[in-house]
Amino acid sequence: MLRHGQSTANAAGVLAGWAPEVALTERGREEAIAAGERLAGVPVVALYSSPVQRCLETAAALGEGVPAPILDDRLGETHYGAWTSRSLSELAQEPLWRTVQDDPAAAAFPVGGKHRAESMAAMADRVWGALVELDDVVTQAHGPHALWVAVSHGDPIKAALADAAGVGISGIQRFRVDPASVSVIARHEGRSAIWAVNTTHGALTAYVRQSDREDVGGGDG
Repeated sequence: MLRHGQSTANAAGVLAGWAPEVALTERGREEAIAAGERLAGVPVVALYSSPVQRCLETAAALGEGVPAPILDDRLGETHYGAWTSRSLSELAQEPLWRTVQDDPAAAAFPVGGKHRAESMAAMADRVWGALVELDDVVTQAHGPHALWVAVSHGDPIKAALADAAGVGISGIQRFRVDPASVSVIARHEGRSAIWAVNTTHGALTAYVRQSDREDVGGGDG
């Protein structure tokens, strides 16, 4: 899973959500290009993306080594409702902020304005459901060793990692996902394993054909 590069909202300290026309900064474009370079030599068979602009720009910057992106709303950002486009420093003063940090399973964003609202748990369910379904589709088409990329957002990727780790939405804040970072989740026979979290440097070829290996005694290390 690849988080989009730095956006104008990231740089401004604003919670973008699904707000339109939030683009990558120049730094974000450079980060996305670098992510594409990290994928060199990785046989990516499919590329799925959130339809939000900053993810589309990230997917487009990955280069010719990956397929054209297939858009899936389920990979989109959390629907933050009335919190959308507000400053993070302002939101940090609200009681709900502490709920999001300390008890995310109980966090539901307020309805208001033109933006949809959902709970953190609902977001996690849709993202994980999408990843499992898409992985099954890719596996059926390309075999169990196939590697594919999902371009998404910070909270959705954190939620996916929490699900893969078996801790669920309550453990989402245990993970950090920086702009343009890559996290690797492997699935085999219905089980999930986390191969990498929040990586921003180095080739990704090490994860080729490892996804179905079962480890005993801690692996190779």
